[in-house]
Amino acid sequence: MAELTIDKVYARALYQVAQELKKEEEIISEAKEVAAIIKSEDGLRKFIDSPIISASEKKDVLGKIFNKQISEELMNFLCVLIDKGRTRHFDRIVKTMQQLSREKEGTSAGIIYSTEMITKEQLEKFQEQTGKLLRTNVQLENQIDKSLVGGIKILIDGKVIDASYKKRLEDMTEALK
Repeated sequence: MAELTIDKVYARALYQVAQELKKEEEIISEAKEVAAIIKSEDGLRKFIDSPIISASEKKDVLGKIFNKQISEELMNFLCVLIDKGRTRHFDRIVKTMQQLSREKEGTSAGIIYSTEMITKEQLEKFQEQTGKLLRTNVQLENQIDKSLVGGIKILIDGKVIDASYKKRLEDMTEALK
């Protein structure tokens, strides 16, 4: 529970700075890229999360890696996370910032699971239909889930829309009991 609060506090702080500077899109985009790099580079992630390595050494390395490639505000934010020992929260902070941005725009984000990638047109249709159902603008990201057998399952804002064959079979089995 405390970690959720930490994520929200730091995300709101950075988001507020981004809003004041009218750089929300830029800072969120940069933060997503940095988070993806840190996530994909296991050695870098372990390095910045290590309690043994000094904060100044971590800042120097990040400064060299992201030199002039990210905004000063984001670099300063990363330095604050290093100083406070909160770097392991960065990925969740970025996701919380994205959520704050979507809330401001009146949009909800979710995941649509399918057995294979769906087309852009299908994705747009699912977004439209889900948006009507939930009475909000919806942005969906497609992910593969081989356990579905067929059909789709949508997870959005803690709600599940399960139109998978697996769910239909489970419902039929339950009805036959």
